[in-house]
Amino acid sequence: MGEIAWGELARLVALRADELKGEGCGCEAVLADGSADCVVEVFAAAKAGLQVALVDPMMPDDVMMPLLSAVDADCVWALDAARQARLEGRLAPAAAPAYGAHGVLFFTSGTTSASKAVVLTDASLMSSAFNGSSLLPLSADDTLLCLLPLSHVFGFVCGLLWGLSCGAKVALGRGPRYYADDLSLFKPSVVSVVPRLLAFLCARGALNDELALVLVGAADCEDGSLSEVRTRGIRVSLGYGLTETSSGVALSTGEDFHAMSVCPEDKVTIADNGEILVCAPTCLMQGYYRDSAKTKAAVKGGILHTGDEGFLDERGLLHVRGRLKDVIALPGGTKVFLPDYEAALAEALGERDIAVVLHKGKLVLVCGRMAIERVDDEVARAIEPALRAFPPGSRIARIVQLGHLLPRTASGDVERWKIQEELEAN
Repeated sequence: MGEIAWGELARLVALRADELKGEGCGCEAVLADGSADCVVEVFAAAKAGLQVALVDPMMPDDVMMPLLSAVDADCVWALDAARQARLEGRLAPAAAPAYGAHGVLFFTSGTTSASKAVVLTDASLMSSAFNGSSLLPLSADDTLLCLLPLSHVFGFVCGLLWGLSCGAKVALGRGPRYYADDLSLFKPSVVSVVPRLLAFLCARGALNDELALVLVGAADCEDGSLSEVRTRGIRVSLGYGLTETSSGVALSTGEDFHAMSVCPEDKVTIADNGEILVCAPTCLMQGYYRDSAKTKAAVKGGILHTGDEGFLDERGLLHVRGRLKDVIALPGGTKVFLPDYEAALAEALGERDIAVVLHKGKLVLVCGRMAIERVDDEVARAIEPALRAFPPGSRIARIVQLGHLLPRTASGDVERWKIQEELEAN
């Protein structure tokens, strides 16, 4: 386990930036494995004036290549030299990068559509880190453990830049195999997690005695896990943000996990339909890469239309209910709020790997890998009592058992668009 001081980090970044300038690349795709070498490469590429795209190294090559083509990547960095050479051998950019110096690209992990490349900048990412640290400051005595993937903007900002911007130590985790062990190894005072990771760490009894603050983001979290951490005397903050806003928009700093203070450089308003609107002049994306239509649909007059539903309470604190697209309007006029509906069916079945989608105008219960094998009639009987709590027009018309885990984003949200594609194919 080695350590890199600030001065040494700056020296390594400067040396690598000089090398990159001489290589003549325009857009580097970085397979963001979370290593120290990876951190140096990202900073160096930005310093060298390249367009940088951070990519999940866990993707198979065939899945990754269309993403690299979509952002005009003409070079690749990977810790695995053989894989780097293999990917670079397949690159054939059709155009020069649309963004040069300071463009940093992240791919959304969407639940309702395929990934989009979001164009951020080094300035917007640092502003986001400043925004968050204004509400949750760290000190030079803190150690922030970075467990989350750097290819996700929450991991990059809240697992790395947050600590660096406050002068804290940042410990780079060793990957998913070592999640539980890394807390005992590095003894962090602060860690950023997504809800599924928090539940895993709690179940393993992995939270170390030195831990003083847990930041939970990227998806809503059940109160049970949050309360379990708090009973140990550890401060817990729930965060809300988007890739399009360079991560954080609001953080809970009080007793109510779900009442969040808006970050100082942002302003939040609520549209008539309950949609959360965000004005984030220092943190807002430049747009979706080479997609002006989607950019204009999302950003109107400098205001991001998030697609999330929420409200501001009498204290001006933000409460997030979920995605507006999680509200399904059925042909008969009945509306179903999917998170509540799915939670009731999951409890009735005693299964977690389920989802409800609208297919050909009807509600379909889609079961992934079930802990207990049941035929469709048995599933229907099990959920019948739970369905009585919902309007008659919201009945399940069809049950589909896929036999494999449902596709999910890195934060654990079901990717409904992939389920829709599978239903169409079958």
